[in-house]
Amino acid sequence: MIRVGGMTPLTTIDFPGRLSAVLFLQGCPWRCNYCHNPHLLPARAETHLEWTSVLAFLRRRQGLLDGVVFSGGEPTLQPSLLPAITQVRGLGYQIGLHTGGMYPARLRTLLPQLDWVGLDIKAPLHLYDSVTHGHGSGRKAALALRHVLDSGVAYECRTTWHPGLFPETELRRLADELAQAGVRHWALQACRVDGQPHPHRMTPPELPRLGKAFETFTFRRG
Repeated sequence: MIRVGGMTPLTTIDFPGRLSAVLFLQGCPWRCNYCHNPHLLPARAETHLEWTSVLAFLRRRQGLLDGVVFSGGEPTLQPSLLPAITQVRGLGYQIGLHTGGMYPARLRTLLPQLDWVGLDIKAPLHLYDSVTHGHGSGRKAALALRHVLDSGVAYECRTTWHPGLFPETELRRLADELAQAGVRHWALQACRVDGQPHPHRMTPPELPRLGKAFETFTFRRG
């Protein structure tokens, strides 16, 4: 039914306020250089988790877990995502989604079935394609953001950054773009290089300046 490339059976950090399992779905059309899950990029790569096995696991965890997060890769790549979410909701789970927003129309159809969205915002609009290596990716992400904000679903926008991607002046520009779009919840994540945090360290007062326009702002050092 759906291609699952991996699973985390228990997490407290991927779905705010919930004990959750995370399903990593196979496939992503973008090629961000800092991707943490490159093995999930090929849509047709061999997978070892059958959907029936995933459902059996979730049935055993009913009453022990609060939610299930669909992550990736890019979960909205898969046309069967909506029926998969419907099945998991039918087991009593709340649903979280991690997405880059590259399929905004499909995301819009999913939003009524979601309890929370983690939306990756890669860069200021004019630099998007240089980060994702996908043509027109910024326009798609901007439309996805609009759908999320209009839906009323709980969300967090998150940006992975190091100065090799784009300079700090552009990071401040991104903060302004997000605030003007109506974003109230933003997390900035330090990029990891070969499994280690990037050597650049942001220091105060940079962080307060970046976060001043948001209701909640988080800096994650990785």
